[in-house]
Amino acid sequence: MFYHDNKLQYKVRVEKPNPAFANMLQQAIGGIEGEIRVCLQYLFQAWGARGPAKYRDMLLETGTEEMAHIEMLATAVALNLEGAPLSLKEDMAKDKVIGAVMGGMNPRHVLSSGLAAMAVDSNGVPFNGSWVVGSGNLAADMYANVMAESTGRVLATRLWEATDDPGMKDMLAFLIARDTMHQNQWLAVLEELGGLEGVHPIPNSFPQAEENQQFNYAFVSTAINGAPRAEGRWSQGTSMDGKGEFKMTPAEPQGGEPQLGPPDPRGHAQVEQMDGNGGIINKIKGAL
Repeated sequence: MFYHDNKLQYKVRVEKPNPAFANMLQQAIGGIEGEIRVCLQYLFQAWGARGPAKYRDMLLETGTEEMAHIEMLATAVALNLEGAPLSLKEDMAKDKVIGAVMGGMNPRHVLSSGLAAMAVDSNGVPFNGSWVVGSGNLAADMYANVMAESTGRVLATRLWEATDDPGMKDMLAFLIARDTMHQNQWLAVLEELGGLEGVHPIPNSFPQAEENQQFNYAFVSTAINGAPRAEGRWSQGTSMDGKGEFKMTPAEPQGGEPQLGPPDPRGHAQVEQMDGNGGIINKIKGAL
């Protein structure tokens, strides 16, 4: 079950409403870097969690906190839209709507939501559930969570730079701080699971003896014609998981040229594609 409190997790105040900034905040709600994504990601990971219950419980608590962040941002969008013009006809002479739209206001904040937030990004594109990662592998999910919090923090810092409203800066400073904690939280899980050497390669439940031993720690260089190869920590020395040695391997074809069979007549390729393939064109003509 989920419960709610009528108060926000952190204060949200806007000193000077800004419809254009309201649209920018939509990215932090429904964008790929936004709070809907991390909220659903952590919850779905929790709902499908198998293994020690503490990881499920932690994911549930953090996913639920992210609901509060969506609420904060939705409130911020609504406050930034207060006073925005609702009618093009009334304000045509002053060009308020035209100016607001051209200045970055989302027309759907008027047309679809009545000056409220929506589950969309800053371009008005609806949230996409395919961004939600829940693999059933705890280590893989933690890396996905670190990435989600990292890109979310990048977005929040850019929004912080984009506003001079003290209230918005204060709210964003809180969200940035929570992103810092959540990055460290997921990294702490990875450390608890054994760190680089313990969790890698993911999944660590698959026997490495079944891998192709020639290529499991080889950096394949596709540089040709004297172009410099991308040499670095990844091309020499002990591998990051401590289970192999990096090496540089020039790219070479390991297989022959692909040979595909003739087109199936039922697929209705062009006659020219089928001509010369074992007389198949004659068979088709004979059947007509």
